[in-house]
Amino acid sequence: MNPVLERLGGYPLARFQDLKAELAADGRPLHDFSIGDPIEPTPAFVRQALIDGVPEISQYPTAAGLADLRAAIAAWVRRRYGVVVDPDAHVLPTAGSKEAIFHFPLAVVDPASPARTVVWGEPGYLVYERGTLFAGGRSDAVPLTAAGGWRLDLAGLAGARLERACIAWLNYPHNPTGAAVDPAYYRAQLAAARAHGVILASDECYGDIHADEAEPPPSLLQAAEDDLSGVVVAFSLSKRSGMTGYRCGALVGDPELIAQQRTLRPNIGTASPEFVQRAAIAAWSDDEHAAERRGVFNAKRRLLLAFLTQRGFEVSGSDATFYLWVAAPGGDDAAYAEALLGQRVIVSPGRAFGPSGHGWLRLALVPSVDGCRAAVERWDEAIDAGLLPGH
Repeated sequence: MNPVLERLGGYPLARFQDLKAELAADGRPLHDFSIGDPIEPTPAFVRQALIDGVPEISQYPTAAGLADLRAAIAAWVRRRYGVVVDPDAHVLPTAGSKEAIFHFPLAVVDPASPARTVVWGEPGYLVYERGTLFAGGRSDAVPLTAAGGWRLDLAGLAGARLERACIAWLNYPHNPTGAAVDPAYYRAQLAAARAHGVILASDECYGDIHADEAEPPPSLLQAAEDDLSGVVVAFSLSKRSGMTGYRCGALVGDPELIAQQRTLRPNIGTASPEFVQRAAIAAWSDDEHAAERRGVFNAKRRLLLAFLTQRGFEVSGSDATFYLWVAAPGGDDAAYAEALLGQRVIVSPGRAFGPSGHGWLRLALVPSVDGCRAAVERWDEAIDAGLLPGH
């Protein structure tokens, strides 16, 4: 076995899918807030575009993706962020953002170089680390804190630490904490990265999911302005458009980095089928459905936050995404998550996202609004009955 795989084992959150299947087998109601896979239907026009795109003859998709898809992504970037990018030079469609993030270091990391570490913040998305290790790099996880707003501050790291790095991953709005940042934050991180020759990569797959009253989250692309050198941003339709199973995303940024990825990809064989790309074109070209989905997530958010506040739970971050980051009563996230299982409510213990997640719980707003309401009622009754502590 590859020693990296032997060391890491399976993906930590995958076990929640098995757990859900086991608990659901008895047919009783189950309230699953663990895996970030919303149940709202994929928009009908997206599904129709997929059907209409199925060809009579199936052929291999190209690594660069359809020109129409690259154009649709570039048009969305301009509408959403006011940034003009060249569809041919700056844009690469991907099979979701997870795949793109995992494979990105394969074209960047030189295992023989002293500058082969990848900086990322934990608690965080574990794919930053796992892609790095499989590429022969070294993971440099920076602990994030509630006091620091769950922000990764590159300027606060020792210069020697950044000199050993080739990539630094940002992720805002943040998984798992839901923390958000402002444009000044991106400008500061970009300055620090460029001062040390570090590629600054930004995972922004939750950029369209935010509170109704809040300013839409900014992008690293805006901070880079007309100079995208050393910058790459990962986007996704998974949460924005309810297309988790379609595997549709994009990398946008430095043309040299995009060209590297285009060279890499035929060796791996990862490209979305063209009929999936046709569905992606439809989704990237429409903003109304994304706003409607955001409204549904925010209805769930308001319901859960009202309960958590009334019961005295500490909520941190939780500014955007469809995640709520909640302090576990008693400080033991694993024990509280296990106690909730007894009430048929599944949440993710924060430690699943790194050591700094100890003591926290992540709630993914996956159930329907009615499902969230039923879960809150079950949770509330358990607290009243003394089966669970309230805070």
